[in-house]
Amino acid sequence: MTSITQDMRFRLSLLNYAEKYGVTKAAIKYKVNRQYIYRWRRRFDGSIQSLREHSRRPHHHPNQHTPEELKLIKDMRRRNPHAGLVVLWVKLSQRYFYNTC
Repeated sequence: MTSITQDMRFRLSLLNYAEKYGVTKAAIKYKVNRQYIYRWRRRFDGSIQSLREHSRRPHHHPNQHTPEELKLIKDMRRRNPHAGLVVLWVKLSQRYFYNTC
């Protein structure tokens, strides 16, 4: 994505003003926190692309199933298509307990 957004232009002008007049005056003029300016100053490497907002999406979940567990769940669903959620949970927990012992 090479488009320059309005937010990126705002951050660039904010950083230029902060460099010329100081962070406090820039914060007052642009109505932002000084912490906001310091955060973007840390990220800024001279290119406007460095002022792009980063994704906040997590890369993984701490309780995510392992591939072996997913295979076990899929196999159990295939073998017991009419079983309810509670029945599958009990069977899977028993199977998991026996596999870990």
